[in-house]
Amino acid sequence: MKILICDDEREIVEAIEIYLKSEGYETVKAYNGREAYEAVEKGDVHLIIMDIMMPVTDGITAMARIRESKNIPVIMLSAKSEDSDKIFGLQMGADDYITKPFNPMELLARVKSQLRRYTELGSADITTGVYKSGGLVVDDSRKIVTIDGDDVKLTPVQYKILLLLIKNKGRVYSIDEIYQNVWNENAYNSENTVAVHIRNIREKIEINTREPKYLKVVWGIGYKIESI
Repeated sequence: MKILICDDEREIVEAIEIYLKSEGYETVKAYNGREAYEAVEKGDVHLIIMDIMMPVTDGITAMARIRESKNIPVIMLSAKSEDSDKIFGLQMGADDYITKPFNPMELLARVKSQLRRYTELGSADITTGVYKSGGLVVDDSRKIVTIDGDDVKLTPVQYKILLLLIKNKGRVYSIDEIYQNVWNENAYNSENTVAVHIRNIREKIEINTREPKYLKVVWGIGYKIESI
């Protein structure tokens, strides 16, 4: 697996590289968003660890450009810890978020979790099937999502959430249950993370996000895919 590390602080890039290589990962280094985008275009990259605040091109802008053609998992880094920054990064397509300074072992755990999901999405070992709710179709054998026949591009995390819900149409999943099923770890401060991903999914599958047809909220309990 090849991981792109992008941060304008070279010491941080070097430190992360040491930990990743100790786990057997290949690494590619970049020091601004433009270099990150160019690195992704040049070769196979399976995951990106990228800082938000960088010169030339910031991490959010670079991620948005990468997301136009790639669904590579992205873990955003930032010195800021406010929820607003975390939510903004997730809204723009990040799969996970970690604040500086961080515990290297926590970062490695998040890397492994994201790569596991990314690998599973392309694995023939996943239970195959086609799941429908009205015009919403998830073809898990081909990892394709369509609405009324039109393709919908989802990130790996968004796909996993939608697949969980549509495979169990009508069942309400709490935020903690969604987090535990998709992230494969105990929920901790998961509300904002799950809510942002749900919002992003709705923007892609719903005509009117204020009156969603498919992805419903059950207030005080959680979310479900409506049986149509």
